[in-house]
Amino acid sequence: MDDILSIREVSEFLKVKEQTVYRLVQQGKLPGVKIGGQWKIKKSHLDKMFDDALADTVDKMMS
Repeated sequence: MDDILSIREVSEFLKVKEQTVYRLVQQGKLPGVKIGGQWKIKKSHLDKMFDDALADTVDKMMS
């Protein structure tokens, strides 16, 4: 279950306010699922988002 994070855990991981995480999830900018009235986010999805963003940055630098 370590791969499933709450809003609070995501905010600590990303070092942003919980309100920011709520907004990003509600806007669909962070992938999340609402379970029992609480948002849950897979850490592996966050890691993939960072990996993809980094790859895009490197590709742009190399072009």
